[in-house]
Amino acid sequence: MSTVAAINHQVRLAARPSGLPTDANWQFSEEPVTDPGAGGVLVQVLALSLDPAMRGWMNEGKSYIRPVEIGEVMRAGGVGRVVASRTSAFAAGDLVAGTLGVQEYWSVPAEQLPKSGLHKIDPRLGQPTQWLNVLGMPGMTAYFGLFDVGQPKAGETVVVSGAAGAVGQTVGQLARIKGCRAVGIAGGQAKCEWVVKELGFDACIDYKATAPAGVERWDAVREGLKQHCPGGVDVYFDNVGVPILDAVLARINRKARIVICGAIAQYNATGGMQGPRNYMSLLVNRARMEGMVVFDYADRYPQAIAELAGYLKDGRMKSKEDVVRGGVKAFPSTLLKLFSGENFGKLVLHVAD
Repeated sequence: MSTVAAINHQVRLAARPSGLPTDANWQFSEEPVTDPGAGGVLVQVLALSLDPAMRGWMNEGKSYIRPVEIGEVMRAGGVGRVVASRTSAFAAGDLVAGTLGVQEYWSVPAEQLPKSGLHKIDPRLGQPTQWLNVLGMPGMTAYFGLFDVGQPKAGETVVVSGAAGAVGQTVGQLARIKGCRAVGIAGGQAKCEWVVKELGFDACIDYKATAPAGVERWDAVREGLKQHCPGGVDVYFDNVGVPILDAVLARINRKARIVICGAIAQYNATGGMQGPRNYMSLLVNRARMEGMVVFDYADRYPQAIAELAGYLKDGRMKSKEDVVRGGVKAFPSTLLKLFSGENFGKLVLHVAD
């Protein structure tokens, strides 16, 4: 195996952050690329998915998934190419996806392979970067969060925050495909224009827009909701948390469904997470607010992938990725783009061609 002589560059968690991650939270390491042994697979990492959930994985404490341990290679989903295989399940040259980690190679021994989540991807259904977006975890999150939890009906109004991000862009497009009115919330005029003109949303509210004199910024968001959701909100897909969540709760209809997917606005808060102040609107409107974790739907991913790939092929859906080059060394700075809102589309880190 010629790759045995290669060096694997990695990024490990050095310390748990308080607030935004800094250089002090990361450790760069290198080690020889190892033969996975009989029954194992060696994967070269091509691209990594950078997601808001990564910030939560860095925290200590109970969650839906175990935290990344100090000294461990940082967890990350990605796409790669099998460069050596000692199992009939994979062949050299196969394109694959899985939790590859922030590193250049992933050597998976036989005993870890069944639980690794490594699986082949079909390049005929979409480009590799699309397998980190619409056909990957963000797309699965949007699909099952909207349909299983949100349960939209044709003619209803669906609002989604983070509309220009990985999950939000798919939520809004699916809502439109299913006959709903789709209203996005995003940061910046360029993102809002793209959401409406390119993705086909009915409207988009710019939460970064300068508010009129004497009007608080979040009051301007509330005004946008009144303007673009005159009949109220039936489904809200929340990716950012309060205070936008509070603004939407003030506009929900009776029997509305609130999908809690994430709270990126608070992931780096040092004073603890804040809940909605306007939660009594759920009682008044007999509404439901429910959290969702995409891993609960793993056995149904093929169903979603088949449907979403069809929409990509016939042009009813678009998939925008913001690809940053620079390899694993660029990971710490690239991750921060998520929390400044600098990324435009699904944030992907290019590792190798």
